[in-house]
Amino acid sequence: MTATTETAQAPATTGARRNEKVGNVVSTKMQKTIVVEVEMRKAHPKYKRIVRSTKKFYAHDEQSSARMGDVVRIRETRPLSKLKRWSLEEIVRRSSLGQIEEVAPKAAS
Repeated sequence: MTATTETAQAPATTGARRNEKVGNVVSTKMQKTIVVEVEMRKAHPKYKRIVRSTKKFYAHDEQSSARMGDVVRIRETRPLSKLKRWSLEEIVRRSSLGQIEEVAPKAAS
């Protein structure tokens, strides 16, 4: 008999590479959901001028930790609702606007 060859597969612990995007949080008004606006820059096919376009993505934020104006990294995931197909991976940079909003209610009390 001949020796059988096994196909090499990636270990299950590494997981599949998921698509990631970095953008600004524009809305946190829903429970456990944030709206992230991602800016894409692309050269125009004919005129070669850089064209800026934006797209909004709904992302799952379990702890509701992201605030308006934060720069966040989101990762593609299975569909969680009608519009939600992304989850919050990490907060890259906090917004200074969120810190001002936190201080204002304490001073008013």
